[in-house]
Amino acid sequence: MPSQQNPETLDLFVIGGGINGCGIARDATGRGLSVALAEMNDLASATSSASTKLFHGGLRYLEFFEVRLVREALKERETLLQAMPHISWPKRFVLPYHKDMRFDGDTPTSRILNIVMPWTKGRRPAWLIRFGLFLYDNLGNRKILPATSTVDLTSDPVGAVLQDRFTKAYEYSDCWIEDSRLVVLNARDAEARGAQIMTRTKVTSAERVGDLWQITTEDADSGETRRFTARMLVNAGGPWVQDVIRSKVRINSTEGVRLVRGSHIVTRKLFDHDKCYFFQGEDGRIIFAIPYETDFTLIGTTDADHDDPSTPPECTEAEADYLRNFASSYFKKPVEKEDIVWTYSGVRPLYDDGASSATAATRDYVLKVNTDGGAPLLNVFGGKITTYRRLAESALAALAPYITSPRPDWTAGVSLPGGDFPVDGVDALIADLRKAYPFLDAFWARRLIRAYGTDARNILGDAKTEQDLGHPFAATLTEREIRWLMEREYARTAEDVVWRRSRLGLRMTADEIATLDTWMKSARASETVSTKG
Repeated sequence: MPSQQNPETLDLFVIGGGINGCGIARDATGRGLSVALAEMNDLASATSSASTKLFHGGLRYLEFFEVRLVREALKERETLLQAMPHISWPKRFVLPYHKDMRFDGDTPTSRILNIVMPWTKGRRPAWLIRFGLFLYDNLGNRKILPATSTVDLTSDPVGAVLQDRFTKAYEYSDCWIEDSRLVVLNARDAEARGAQIMTRTKVTSAERVGDLWQITTEDADSGETRRFTARMLVNAGGPWVQDVIRSKVRINSTEGVRLVRGSHIVTRKLFDHDKCYFFQGEDGRIIFAIPYETDFTLIGTTDADHDDPSTPPECTEAEADYLRNFASSYFKKPVEKEDIVWTYSGVRPLYDDGASSATAATRDYVLKVNTDGGAPLLNVFGGKITTYRRLAESALAALAPYITSPRPDWTAGVSLPGGDFPVDGVDALIADLRKAYPFLDAFWARRLIRAYGTDARNILGDAKTEQDLGHPFAATLTEREIRWLMEREYARTAEDVVWRRSRLGLRMTADEIATLDTWMKSARASETVSTKG
C-alpha cells in the first residue's frame, strides 16, 4: 500500500489505546497541544477491559505502606464520580471478620506484627482491620461516600448467604466503573478536542531525527502506512511497554515491567442485594464478589506472573477452582463449576520493583523520561484505573520542561461525554428516557443510561417505536445503536460491541454474535465503497 506523509509536526504522539494512553491524549489535547494516538487493536482491548471494574483506593495496599497511592486513589474516587456518573457509581463493600484472617507474609505490616505481637501468628486482628478502615475513610477527604459501619451478620440481609460462623462484618465504600467504556469516552473526548485517534493501527517504527520523532504506522485492515513527526513520544503500551522500548524505539533502558495476570469468573447471580463482598483468605489474599450486569456475580481476582504479553491471558482451570473454593469458604452454598457462565483474564503491566511475589509488586505508576539522543520519550509503567487522570496530569508535568502547554491542569470535574448530570441523577434520567420513549422496558432504558448517559437521547433520536431503530439484533441491541458505536466509538467488530462497549455477550448466543459481526463487516464495506465513490 502507498504511504502517506502527515505534514503537521505534532506536539505529542501516544502509543497505546488503554486508559493511560487515552487519558494522556485527552489531557494533552485539552491543554491546546496537537496529539495523535495509535492503538494496534481495539481501544481497551487488553488490561483496561479486564479489570475488577472498581474505582477504589486499594484497601489492602495499606498493608504495604503505599499510603501515597491509596490517598491519591481515594481522592480521585469522588472527583471521577462527578465527571462520569453514568458509568461509575458508589458501592458498599461488606468485609466479614473471623479470627483466622491472615496477612500476606510479604507485607511490611505482617513482618512488623510478627515481631511486636508474635502471638498473632500472622493473623489480622480486628482492631487493625478497623484502624485500616478508619484510615481508608479519612485519607481522601471523603464528602460523597458514606463512612465505614459495623454490621451484625446474624440479622442483616447481607449475612443471609454467608456461613453461620460469620457473625460480624465491616461495611465500607468504594465505587464501580465500566472500565472499557471509560477508555472509549476518554478517546471520544480527546478526538472532540482535536486529537487523532487511530485504532487497529500499529506503530512499526519510531526513531529520533534531531529534536523530533518520526513515527511510522500501519493500518491493520487496509495495510496503509502513514508517517508522523512529533516533538514528544509517549509509550503507554501497557503489557507491551517494554516491547515498544526494545523493538520500536530501540533504546537501552534499565527499567522493566512485571506482567501479572489477574483472572476472574462470572457466575449466575449468587445473592439478591446490591452490596459487594470483600473476602479475606487464610493464605493472606483477598477477592471480591460483586453484583454484575443485573443477573450475574463477578468474582476475582488472582495474581500470577505472566511471561509474555503476546500470549493471550486466560483464566486457567486452577485459577477458576481457586476463586470458586475461596468464595465457597464464605458462602453457605458452594460455588460450583456449573455456576460459571464466563471467565476473563487481563495482564497488569506493573513496574518491576523486585518484589518477591506478584501480589507484593507495587500498583503505583512510574513515569520515566528518556532524552538520550534528542527528542523526549515518556515511558509509562504500571498504574491503577482509579488514578488514570492523575497519572495523565503527572505525565504532562514530566514533559513540561520540553514543551509549554498553553493551559494548566483542567480535567478535574470536567464531564466525560454523556456525564453532564448530577451524581444522584441516574434514576431521574432513566425515568425521563422511558417517558420520552415508551417502548423501552426498564432493563433497556437503564442499560442505555448506564452506557451513554445524556447521549442516550442522541442515539434514540426521533424514534417513536422500536421499529424506528432499524434492525433488531439481540439483547436490546439495534441497528441505530450499532451505527452510533461504529461512527462515534471506534467499534469495528461484534467483539468490540458485546465484550467491550457493553457486556451483552453474556446474554447473546454465538450465532447472534456472529450475525452481528457479519452485519458490521457489510456495513463497513459499504461505507468504504461510499467513501471511495
